[in-house]
Amino acid sequence: MNKVPHFTLHDSVHAHDTAIWFALPAGFTHVPIAELLASPGTAAASQRHVAIARLLEAAPNSTTRQALTAQLATAQQLLLALREVGTVHSSIGLHRDDTENGDGSPLLSLFTITWRDTAWSPRSFAAARAVATAAHHTRIEYADLACGPVTLSETLRAPAPAAGLPPSRGPLLQLHAHLPHPTGKRLAVLTLSTAAAARREEYRALLRQITELVSFESPLEGGSSKT
Repeated sequence: MNKVPHFTLHDSVHAHDTAIWFALPAGFTHVPIAELLASPGTAAASQRHVAIARLLEAAPNSTTRQALTAQLATAQQLLLALREVGTVHSSIGLHRDDTENGDGSPLLSLFTITWRDTAWSPRSFAAARAVATAAHHTRIEYADLACGPVTLSETLRAPAPAAGLPPSRGPLLQLHAHLPHPTGKRLAVLTLSTAAAARREEYRALLRQITELVSFESPLEGGSSKT
């Protein structure tokens, strides 16, 4: 007998401005962009200040506190850059390399959802156009899923020195899923990024699994679709 899948619902599933519903498998931790970038004087900013203060108080010495402060500032800069390009969700993935040839080491990834405004067009055309006009996309695949037409693709990038990102031992693998919204006026781009390029097939299958569960209409009883 198959086990019934277990889902933990985030409060945002009931938000009036929700425009996309999705599910993430185990191993992903939500990064609260809005809370971490909240303006001073707001309730969210006060909660952030208290949480950070507790974290710094738990540090064993001043050197560690300074390092944590610098890392938090870098994280905020990266999140600000993501928000400026339309990113509305981000999660950090932590999984063990337990494949047949894996060594059991931890693997890190970053999952994001970004909205892009587009000129109106049929959804199938919008899905194909999303990668047809983009550079360096490879292994392009078109699929019809429950959420509609989707184009999957890959890019392999080396972070620019001026980007301010931590040094990497190799290029960054980015797997993309381009999902046109039913209105035909914008595109949801799901991106899974990792430095573990050797696990390309596993991460591509993971993104495909996430994409197959995406919906532009609330799957919850009594829910409603928002645009």
